[in-house]
Amino acid sequence: MLLIILKILVLGILNALGIWASVGIYSVKGWGVLFVLIVGLVGLNVAVMSKRAYPLRYLLPGLILFGLMVVYPIIYNINIAFMNYGTGNILSKSQVIEQLTNKYFQPKETERFSYIIFEDNMGNFRVLLTSKKDGKMYVSSNSELTQVNPHDPMIKYEGGKIVGLDGYKRLNKIQVIQNLDRIQNLSFKYKDGVVKFYSVGEFRLFKPLFVYDEKRDLLINLETGKIYKPMNGYFTSDDGEKLLPGFRTYVGFKNFVDIIKNPQISGPFLRVFTWTFIWSALSVFMTFALGLTLAIILNDRTLKFRYLYRTLLILPYAIPGYISVLIWRGLFNTNFGIVNEILQKLFGAKVGWFQDPFWAKVALLTVNLWLGFPYMMLISLGALQSIPPELYEAARVDGANSWQRFHSITFPLLMISLAPLLIGSFAFNFNNFTVIYLLTGGGPPIPGSQTPAGATDILISYTYKLAFGKAGAQYGYASAISFIIFMIIGSMSALSFHLTRRLEKMSESL
Repeated sequence: MLLIILKILVLGILNALGIWASVGIYSVKGWGVLFVLIVGLVGLNVAVMSKRAYPLRYLLPGLILFGLMVVYPIIYNINIAFMNYGTGNILSKSQVIEQLTNKYFQPKETERFSYIIFEDNMGNFRVLLTSKKDGKMYVSSNSELTQVNPHDPMIKYEGGKIVGLDGYKRLNKIQVIQNLDRIQNLSFKYKDGVVKFYSVGEFRLFKPLFVYDEKRDLLINLETGKIYKPMNGYFTSDDGEKLLPGFRTYVGFKNFVDIIKNPQISGPFLRVFTWTFIWSALSVFMTFALGLTLAIILNDRTLKFRYLYRTLLILPYAIPGYISVLIWRGLFNTNFGIVNEILQKLFGAKVGWFQDPFWAKVALLTVNLWLGFPYMMLISLGALQSIPPELYEAARVDGANSWQRFHSITFPLLMISLAPLLIGSFAFNFNNFTVIYLLTGGGPPIPGSQTPAGATDILISYTYKLAFGKAGAQYGYASAISFIIFMIIGSMSALSFHLTRRLEKMSESL
């Protein structure tokens, strides 16, 4: 009985929190998260209350988190890839309409008002306005103006001068100037416009610059009469004038087409795309070649102090990668780095490691070799020790030399175990943001590029620059490239699983 009460209590608390969160998500129109949350809550209640759904109790927490942390971000990213979402097109259409219709202009023959500011003990203001056109007086109440008789009891006079207003005290000119930063933000609805602060001497009537025709989906400029239609994320007139800001909207495959066909975007993208594959392939080849070489040497039982060597060679892998990269950045510093000091003494030359595209790539590959070879050495050592020594003895009896034994026995058997790991390493380096960002920042820049692409950028760092770079956010293009990366990595994963199954069948026949 106690267990049932506890179950109901916990379920009630979770439902209450879920409903509370749903209301907040609904208010900001987060439909995707709201759908996942509701499905999760319903599933949770079914799993707890129904005996048939007993196994779901253990699966549901993971499924909910999987939906929120994996499925939803993927769907959201794909959705953004088909939009013009970015700097200049951040707001929704309704938000842009609201912003534009809240702009005002001053008509040529606008009505003018003298004013008196009053303040209460709490620092709140009220304004008494007198029209210079007809002498009528108006008093403010929140954001509204109400006409008032000059002899109204709420207006307090002393010696024929107004000194108070319904418990508010009049501010003198010095006090008005001292509070000018607050007073200049005052505005009040009046007729078909608003009365706003204009100068220390007066308020003036301003009228809305734009009005939105909901039926025809048009914005009309009341000052010029020009009409603006929504086109490609902007309200645009017939002569091509665009109103800022723009709004986010779906543009179909435009982002993907631009990546391929627009020279300003496709040129830098192709360079980055090509370098990403070269970088990943060279990183895997170099780290595996060095790691395997060291593993073969350290696997020799006749080698003295081999356990000490193993420990020392693992150290680069034990140190956090970002710390190693920052240390190497200092070592490669063009003016003060120890690498250039050595080169200066030996050859009398300095290398622009971060200024020249070629040497920047050499520096990246060198640092990644330092970071990656211990891992390759470890997995190669493990694989080498799993090879039966009888195979080598039989090969020696048949007269095979060292290279023949490596080519015919060691390497093929190593590939059975290591090929999926090498594919995984390729995928890891394909998205190795840390090394690129911390060492070169993707630089040096590509001359003439219209996008923030650098000579050492890979797709993931290029995507980061597009989304969060100083040149402005281009979330649509960044999401499109992220989708391309997702498809490439997904294909690599599928290839890895396929290759793993094939190698398992090969190993069974050995």
